[in-house]
Amino acid sequence: MTRKKVKLAFITNDSARKATFKKRKKGLMKKVSELSTLCGIDACAIVYSPYDPQPEIWPSPLGVQRVLAQFKRMPEMEQCKKMVNQESFLRQRIVKAKEQLKKQQKDNREKEVTQIMFQSLTGHGLQNLNMIDLNDLGWLVDHNLKEIHNRQEALKERAVSQVARAEADRMVQSTVNVTPEKAPTAFDATVENMQRQQWFMELMNSNEQMNFGGDDMMLPFGDNNPNSSWSNSFFPWDK
Repeated sequence: MTRKKVKLAFITNDSARKATFKKRKKGLMKKVSELSTLCGIDACAIVYSPYDPQPEIWPSPLGVQRVLAQFKRMPEMEQCKKMVNQESFLRQRIVKAKEQLKKQQKDNREKEVTQIMFQSLTGHGLQNLNMIDLNDLGWLVDHNLKEIHNRQEALKERAVSQVARAEADRMVQSTVNVTPEKAPTAFDATVENMQRQQWFMELMNSNEQMNFGGDDMMLPFGDNNPNSSWSNSFFPWDK
C-alpha cells in the first residue's frame, strides 16, 4: 500500500501535533545517522521543542561542537552558499510555483486555440473571437504550416536519397554483371587509345623526318593507310 501525500500545513490539534513531532524527530535523527554512516560525512543535529526542557542533539555534545567549529572555520561565503532559512525557502517555493503556473497556463491556452482551429475547420465561424484570440490562432496556424513544410522537405530528401542509393546499387550490379561479349570491347578501346598516344609521341620525336604538308604522308591510323581499319577521328584538325 502506497503512502498517501501529506498536506504540508500547521497541525492545529495539540495532541496530533505532539505525536507527529515525536515521530518526525525520530525519523530525522535516523536519517542524519544514516547519511553520516553511508556517505562518510560530518553531520550533527540540534532540535529544540516546547515539549522538552533540553534540546535533543546528535551524535553527542562533543561531536556537535566539533562539527560547528569546523563550520565556523570556513569562509563566510562558503557558509552562506547553500544556507536556507524559512523565508528564503518559501521564496524559492513561490518562484517555482509561479513558473509551473505560467507553464500550465501556456499549455491550456495552446489547447484552447487548437480546439478553436479544429472547430473552424468543421464550419464554425470566427465572429466571436477577439483580437488576442485571432492573433493566437494565426500564430498556431503558421506554426503548424511550418511543421508540415519541414516534414515535407524531410520526406523529399529521404526519397531522393533512396532513389540515389537504388541507382548506385543498380550501376554496381550492372558493372558486376558484364557479359563476356561486352568485356573485350572496353579492353580494346583502352588498347586503341594507348596505341594512338604512343604513335603521336613517336611522330613528335621524329618531326624532322616528316613532311606535315605533303599529300603522300601515310598515317598509321589514317584513312589513306589501306592496312589500317582505324578511324581518323583522333585528329580534330582533320575534321
